[in-house]
Formats: sequence, structure tokens, C-alpha cells
Amino acid sequence: MPSYTLPLALTIAAYLVGSLSFAVIVSRALKMADPRSYGSGNPGATNVLRSGKKKAAVMTLLGDTLKGVLIVALARLAGLDDVWLAAVALAVVVGHMWPLFFGFKGGKGVATAAGVLFVLDWRLGLAVLAAWLLVAAATRISSLAAILAAVAAPIACHLLNPDRPALFGAVLAIAALLIQRHKRNLVNLLSGREGKIGERAGKQPQE
Repeated sequence: MPSYTLPLALTIAAYLVGSLSFAVIVSRALKMADPRSYGSGNPGATNVLRSGKKKAAVMTLLGDTLKGVLIVALARLAGLDDVWLAAVALAVVVGHMWPLFFGFKGGKGVATAAGVLFVLDWRLGLAVLAAWLLVAAATRISSLAAILAAVAAPIACHLLNPDRPALFGAVLAIAALLIQRHKRNLVNLLSGREGKIGERAGKQPQE
């Protein structure tokens, strides 16, 4: 068996696992409106929370986080080197953002990326989570917290793992994708129209 067969299979599996949009899956299971039809239109936990269904939001958050945790943990257990581990980490986030099973229209990847970072290096995951929590607590704006946490991620990765360039490259790519996925939120932030955590769907600007 060629040495790249298992790593390639896990990378493909990571994309497919990432393509499971739990915001949509949970909403359908609980007979709720499609999260792409209200609020920001983003299939993620923050937008599901705007429906007023906290249970659904928590289930979405856990599902999107755990898919990042499980597939990267599996890659580590399989003994993949840093290059392939980076590929798996990036693939699951890309799958969440452009899911095969939902017309390539996915979420922004914050929860999935968080799960990935914790498995790559728990210190990195904790540092980025702390950045998100601090900004979210101070502003109650999820998108701003996500953007600033994304900026912090590659910096923290370099400081914590200066001798692992492949992981730094993956974290940098994930951070860039997260920021790109929040470009409309940046516009709303600059215009003062960005919604806050916990506001109901009717109060949110459409994207």
C-alpha cells in the first residue's frame, strides 16, 4: 500500500465530515426553520441561537466543534506527520465552509476551527478561545470576537510551535479563510449594523 493512501483517505474523509452542517441537520431534526432563511443566513450556532432555541444552538455548537476534534484526533492517532495533519485540519474546515452535502453553502467555520486547534495543540486552542471569550464578553458581538481570535491564532501558533511550519501554515490558512468568511460582518461592523449575541432573528441585518 502506498504511504500516502491512508493520509489522503483521511484528508478526503475530513472534508466529508466537515460537510455535515449541524445547524441544518439539528434544525431539521427539531422541525425548526432552516437557519439559512433568517437572521444572518449563516448555518452556525450563533444564528441558530437567534431562533430563540438555545438547545438547538448548543447542539449545533457541539456538533460543529466535535467534527473538527474527532477527525484531527483520528489523524493524530493514525500517526500522520505534520504536513498531512495540517491537510486534514484544513480539509475539515473547508468542508464546513463549502459542504458537499448542502450545495457548497456552509458556515463560517468558527466552532469547527476551534475543535481543530484544540487537537493540534491544546495550548493554542485555549489561547484562541480565551481571545474569543474576552472580546465576546466585552462587546457581545460574535463576529468581532471570531475575527480577532482568527488574527490571534497564527501568532499564538508561531509562538507555541516555532519549529512546526506545516501546522503554522494550516493555522494561517484557516485564519485567513475565517476572516474572509466574515467580510460581510466587517461591513456591518464598520456601519454599526452588526447584531449582538442572543438578539432575535428579526433584529438582525440580512447578509
